[in-house]
Parts: sequence; structure tokens; C-alpha cells
Amino acid sequence: MTASAATPTPMPQIGDKRLSHRPGNESEIATEVLVVGGGMVGMAMAAALAGAGIPTVLAEAEKLPDLTADTFDGRSSAIAYGSQQVLNGIGAWDYMEAEAEPIRDIRVSDGAWHMTGASPFFVHYHFADLPAGAVPSTGKAGQPPFGWIIENRAVRRGLLRRLGECPALTHLPGSSVRDIDFGEKGSRAHLADGRVVSARLIIAADGRQSSVRRMAGIGARTLGYAHAAIVCTATHELPHHGVAHEHFLPVGPFAMLPMTDDVDAAGQRRHRSSIVWTEDERIIPMLLQLSDADLGREIERRFGPTLGHITPIGPRFTYPLKLVLADTYVRDGLALAGDAAHGMHPIAGQGFNMGVRDVAALAEKLVDAHRLGLDLGSMAVLEGYARWRRFDNLMMVAVTDGLTRLFSNDFPPLRLVRDLGFFLFNKTMPLKRIAMRHAMGVVGDLPRLVRGERL
Repeated sequence: MTASAATPTPMPQIGDKRLSHRPGNESEIATEVLVVGGGMVGMAMAAALAGAGIPTVLAEAEKLPDLTADTFDGRSSAIAYGSQQVLNGIGAWDYMEAEAEPIRDIRVSDGAWHMTGASPFFVHYHFADLPAGAVPSTGKAGQPPFGWIIENRAVRRGLLRRLGECPALTHLPGSSVRDIDFGEKGSRAHLADGRVVSARLIIAADGRQSSVRRMAGIGARTLGYAHAAIVCTATHELPHHGVAHEHFLPVGPFAMLPMTDDVDAAGQRRHRSSIVWTEDERIIPMLLQLSDADLGREIERRFGPTLGHITPIGPRFTYPLKLVLADTYVRDGLALAGDAAHGMHPIAGQGFNMGVRDVAALAEKLVDAHRLGLDLGSMAVLEGYARWRRFDNLMMVAVTDGLTRLFSNDFPPLRLVRDLGFFLFNKTMPLKRIAMRHAMGVVGDLPRLVRGERL
């Protein structure tokens, strides 16, 4: 497979007429829904609601240029097929598809073996192994891929373009929420610039350290891990052919995720992958200070020779790894979504996908209630969302935490059991097909957007 070079889409700027910005001297803004947090989940939520005609305000503490800057967020996300259906359904996918690389194969292995040669102890998923009709149809010929790898800043650019097309949206970048007065008939959010937003429903999409969750008095269980993630982009000699690799090493998972090719300053095409490298947090500062050549050799030591010589390019980032689970997802006039409700280990690449499922479920409940003239902030509407999403998220949090603990060690008897499990699982096609559909995000009680249907 030859990937096309990525062409960034233009980003709306502050004051762009496509974004509905309120003048700074307007002291109070009334709306149906206030979304706090303009990250990927918050923007997707605002696009889903405003695109369906619900008056929505999106408040984000960061300024627009910062959200898509190369130095802001170096991560890439695995967009599962079900999440792509949601992004397509809210009108954003067309603005990011050119920068998305399809995942056609997934190879998972116990990294203890990869340096000693070939081993039968791995799991291999190939997109063509799913029978026709196993996933909701895209309307296109052929079996869809498992998902796509796309840089977070490209996702943000695409969502910003979609937001600029939504007349029901008021976008307030550079506006942090100072405090919130919660009331029975609505809430008033006080912004740091002195403005006030009154809304019947506030949606907290402001991350794992959610200030809105704290203001609402909702607790959260947290669990830290003794390691952190190094994230960077690397070039390699050989094409990746759309294969996503994950090696389980004693300290944690090491992933090489296929990205679109690009062209360097000399006009030469480069094969690229995104690296998500879990490492002992005590040695991360040393690794980040290595030269590109030395860091490339460290990557090759952990990944092996599959892609040839590897060279990191661009900025390097590190992120702490922490499990977060809110005590409840809703209260009268408030709903939590994305990392504000649940933050998980990136071992399975499902964090953003779980947030997109939150968007699809909550948007469906709110759009249906809006059409019936119901109070969007009432518990009668919000409880259905909480029941729908909490079990799914709890299961994914438990699975990612369990996998992290199972594979983050090199105890020989346990490693033998793991590898035998890999071998048997890889030979059992019915189980593999169920797992592949899980990876694609098309298992369970699916919202309309995930099924490829309109809100």
C-alpha cells in the first residue's frame, strides 16, 4: 500500500466569519447547551449538537492557533471504524480523511520474543478476515479497515472547519470557566473575561483534571502508573503496509502505528509511523535528551528490524499515564463526557474512541429530547445516557488496566502462559472475529451515528 502525502486543511482563525464568535463586550450569553472543553471530544460534541440545530456554546481555555500548533499535542489517535462513522455523521470526516492512514492489519506480540527471531506467539488481525456484513456498511465496495491513524492536530483542524459551518454554534476560544452556579432551572457559568453563559445543560469535556467535575462536587477515582508515555513521529526505510504493531515489553506496551507518508524538505517521500512508547518515568528525561540517531537505535532495540532503519523526526512529547473514573456521569443540568468521565491507559488505543461513543450516545439522547420539546438538563433525559455509557466504559477501563498489569512484567511462568494464550487465540477464528469487531467499535448497543445513521 502506498499512502498519499498529507495536505493539511486550512485552520479557521479567531475572527474567521465561519465561526460564530460573540463580541467581547457582551456580558451574558443564553443557550441550551454549554460545552466546556474544546479538545477533540468537546469539539465533536459541539458539532453534533449544533449541527442538529441545538443552540450550543463551546468554551475552550486555549486560543485557536495553539490547539493545532506542532508543539501543542504530538499524539496521534487510532480512529476506530465506528468512531469514523460518528465523525462522518457529524460532517467532520471529509476535512481530515486525507491525513488519515487506514489500519488494515494489527499485530500484537509479547516483545520478549521479537529480538530472538520469529515466534508463533502473536495475534494477527487482518481486515479481510471479517465476513461481509460483519460491520455496518460504509456504502463503499469492499471490507472497511479496522480504523485509521491520524495526528490529533489534524483531527482538531477538521473539527474546527466543521464548527465553522454550524450557525447554531457560538464558539468562545480563549475562554476559561472560572466558576459555575448550578440551579434547578439552569446554570450560569462565569468566564474569566467577565462574561456569563447561562445554559440548561452543561457538558464537561475538559479532560481528566476536569474543573467542571470538581465544581459540581463529583468525585473521581484515580490510579497512577509507575510509567509514562513517550510520543513521537518516526520515519523508516520500509513501508508499513497499514500494519499497526504493539509489542508488550516488561515495562509496558510499545506501539508503532502507521501514518500517511509525507515529503521532506528535499522533496523525498518518507514512510512514517507514530510511536507510543511506555517507559519507566525515571529514565524518560534521559531518553528525551538523546540525539535522533541514538533515540532511533533505542526504538529499533525495542521494535526490531521489521521497518528497517528508524529515525525520529519533529518534537518529542511525554505524557503521564493515569486511570480516572468519575463517581457519576450526570447530575441535574450536567453531563460528563470523554476523559472528564473516564480516562484509561492507552494500551488498546481506545481512549478517544470511548469519548466518541459518549458523543454519539449523548447527542442522540439530547437531539431526540430537543425534538420532543423536553428539558435537556433533566435527569429523565440524562440518566439514559449514563446507563448507556457507564457499563461500556467500565469494561474498557477494567480491560486496559488488566492488560497493563498482565503484560508489564517478565516473570517467566506468566510469560509462558501469555504466549500460549496468544498462540491458541490466534488459531481460533470465531474468537478473533469477535475481537476484531470490538477493535472496530461495532459491538454492543450502538448509537445511530456509530451505525452510520443520521441523528
